[in-house]
Amino acid sequence: MARMRTVALVGICGLLLGACATVPAGPSVTALPGHGKAFDAFQGDDLVCRQWATQQAGTTPEHAGGVATAEGAGIGTLIGAGLGAAIGAIGHNPGLGAAVGAGGGLLAGTALGAGAGQRAANDVQHRYDAAYEQCMYAKGNQVPR
Repeated sequence: MARMRTVALVGICGLLLGACATVPAGPSVTALPGHGKAFDAFQGDDLVCRQWATQQAGTTPEHAGGVATAEGAGIGTLIGAGLGAAIGAIGHNPGLGAAVGAGGGLLAGTALGAGAGQRAANDVQHRYDAAYEQCMYAKGNQVPR
């Protein structure tokens, strides 16, 4: 019973640490007001373009990254539990093997899932930035080339 608690605690810590990496919401590019454009008009354009970019990206970087990290953790836990049970069966203790395997799989899956989560978040951020730049440019503002 104590080992099950340890495995659960290790698993919870792994999930919490895996969720620490986030990508900031909003554009990661700089836009400047167009020539002769008032700052108030630029702020209005910025607000409209942020909403447009969010709609075009389809999700937020944080959500995409969190889903990919959770998927990796879940798959790792299942694989680890299966392998642990098989190895534990050899030692006549499949329950303990499954628990230890699930804990190890959760940690490894979370680590791999965090990498996939970061890539997913970066992809969403790239789509967001592209839509934001296009919108700001179309409204006569200056964007990086």
